[in-house]
Amino acid sequence: MKHRFIINCNVVLFLLWRVMAGKHRPVSEGTMASVSAASVGAGFTPEQEKILSKLLWRIVPFLLLCYIVAYLDRVNVGIASLTMNRDLGISPYEFGWSAGLFFFGYFLAEVPSNLALQAIGARKWIARILITWGLISAATAFVVGPVSFGVMRFLLGLGEAGFTPGVFLYFTYWFPARVRGTATAAFLLGIPIANIVGAPISSSLLTLDGLAGLHGWQWLLILEGLPATLLGFVCFFTLTDKPEQAKWLSPEERSWLAEVLAAERQAIAAKHSSRLKDAFVNWRVLVCAAVNFCAIIGSVGLGLWMPQIIKGLGFSVVAVGFIAAIPYICGAVTMMLWARLSDRGGERSWFVASALLVGAASLIVCGYATSSALISIVALCGAVIGIMCYQSTFWPIPSSFLTGSAAAGGLAMIVSIGNLGGFVGPYLIGMIRQSTDSFSWALISVAAFLTLAAILIRVVGASLQRPGGATDRHTSPIASLSKGI
Repeated sequence: MKHRFIINCNVVLFLLWRVMAGKHRPVSEGTMASVSAASVGAGFTPEQEKILSKLLWRIVPFLLLCYIVAYLDRVNVGIASLTMNRDLGISPYEFGWSAGLFFFGYFLAEVPSNLALQAIGARKWIARILITWGLISAATAFVVGPVSFGVMRFLLGLGEAGFTPGVFLYFTYWFPARVRGTATAAFLLGIPIANIVGAPISSSLLTLDGLAGLHGWQWLLILEGLPATLLGFVCFFTLTDKPEQAKWLSPEERSWLAEVLAAERQAIAAKHSSRLKDAFVNWRVLVCAAVNFCAIIGSVGLGLWMPQIIKGLGFSVVAVGFIAAIPYICGAVTMMLWARLSDRGGERSWFVASALLVGAASLIVCGYATSSALISIVALCGAVIGIMCYQSTFWPIPSSFLTGSAAAGGLAMIVSIGNLGGFVGPYLIGMIRQSTDSFSWALISVAAFLTLAAILIRVVGASLQRPGGATDRHTSPIASLSKGI
């Protein structure tokens, strides 16, 4: 099983290489002179593709590594709970409630954090986020019960807030819209990679129980928390805030990139407001936030409880870690392919809705197939594939109608409201699990939220496609219908 785990990790890394591969050589000034703002809506030339490939390789791998560590710190309590709950006397209800407090802290600090990133700069602010959450995550090892565990999870949410929407905002500074889906998907590979690598490592760290007088779950939290702090210092000295500051681009390359991105911002600003206050009353932002809320109920709820779902099928603690990696290997491969199809297909909301419905159907199958370990694991793979494909194709949608301060506030609002689903998901599953002594109805309930998310994203997609829909900033479809009555 360990050999298969290593091979599948290599498959994921190979896929990442294939997505971002390309030779990087400076583009001639003559080539740059032929580029105009009009080319934004068209495909890129081979020379321009090489610039984009250079951007992907320079920016995405480091942020991907940071996200792997971030997500590992966020969800490693799922593995830790296999022994921590017993040692601290934490019930399923208390674990779900306390673990979910992370997302409440995340919700409170998300918008202010993203606005701070816009004002201070990505390099300094992302470095601060990394250092803060690394220290808090490691300190969680010293909780003594459900209350202190909940407090530390809340503080971790405050510390990590702003990282994910900050990266999405940062991508709008660097990547044209036509490749932003691929960049986003490559970044979001951190989720499955964190689970592929983290689940076996985390379950193995539980075997350190008793070393230096600490429990295995304490070693897990300490050893997986401190790398974020180290990455924070690396970020401070290596990340570049804006393309015009990039010494690793030639003057011609910087000029072309600035021209393309400026043309895109102007095109968005002509149809949508870039003011911060308008983002908070834009109905599409609110609906996207609701979509993200429903989807994160599924992604976080399933992610935190999956180790216990698999353990309930009769597997050992160590085996749980390796088996929990299988769905994320499947999700990693599929999400990259789905994102590439979405970039080429254009109308993203159908891709998002389809992925969510696959996830919902798989959760229903898993809920009914609790007596069969094989069917349950296959269904878990389908659920993770659906959720991963949603995440890789959803985020380019709000960035297609948000720019300037509206993008900073709007993206943060979508993430922050969505992350409340990260509180609801674990709590909901834990409550239903404790009430029914089964995960069946809990998984079926989560499937209902994914189905609702699929319906809502199609409402947004349809509004952006209809004639004049792209300029309709504040009027919902229902309000538009009422005008015609």
